[in-house]
Amino acid sequence: MRNTDLRSTAQAEQVPAGTQSVRRALGLLSLISQYDRSGGLNLVDLVAETGLSKPTAHRLLAELVHSGYLEQGSDRRYRLGSESYIIGSAAEQRHGLQHKALASVVRLAQVSEDSAFISVRRGTHSVCLHREEGSWPIRSHVLQAGDRYPLGVGAHGLALLAALPAKEASAVTAANAAELAANFPTITPDWLLEQADLVRRRGGVAINEGRVVPESWGIGIAVQGASGEPAMALSLAAISSRLGPERQVRLAVLLREEAVRLTQSVRGTESPHISSL
Repeated sequence: MRNTDLRSTAQAEQVPAGTQSVRRALGLLSLISQYDRSGGLNLVDLVAETGLSKPTAHRLLAELVHSGYLEQGSDRRYRLGSESYIIGSAAEQRHGLQHKALASVVRLAQVSEDSAFISVRRGTHSVCLHREEGSWPIRSHVLQAGDRYPLGVGAHGLALLAALPAKEASAVTAANAAELAANFPTITPDWLLEQADLVRRRGGVAINEGRVVPESWGIGIAVQGASGEPAMALSLAAISSRLGPERQVRLAVLLREEAVRLTQSVRGTESPHISSL
């Protein structure tokens, strides 16, 4: 695990003590949210991840538990608490792109018959929020809800990386270099930046030709938020035989239509009709 944003906060200089404590507490809350679906994190993991001292981390965590933003189970792992759910639900009513995307991902799975996904960026990583199964009997099981990858890994992550300004994309891949080398030795920062440039020239459609698992291919596209930033990615995954060149073109059309539909929904304009295969 690695969280360079929180580690930087822990090492920040000339930051008022109160402000630093708030930043650290919010950083811990954000970090735990990334692992909530997979069972949360214990104190040892959090200390290793953030660079905070054990007493400091424990003090901040205790306050977050007392306030209801976190819970600690019998396994000593920290998970999101009820107050986080309440605030998240309130934010969803205003920033409801994920809720709107559920209809898109269901349509994609139904029309393509393959597995469809919603993923978001979390710092230097991507996190899968939802997996919708298609009806095709042979499926790719590489990406599951809650899975977290260095940004650029997988079609969804590559689409999100390519949607960033080139300078920011370069900084992200550099921050992930050690993790890529340890867990994805065939995926280097330089290769990711080359692929991100190719995705931009391809109109935002990212293709993963089995780089994570050889026979599991994927295709994805980033969806813009209200201010033009990449808010999330829609993607499809299938066995390699179902993602040949001709079908990639047809799936790219579907993904683009749903990305436009969501972007227009956020901006309050009319949505297009999805094509069929």
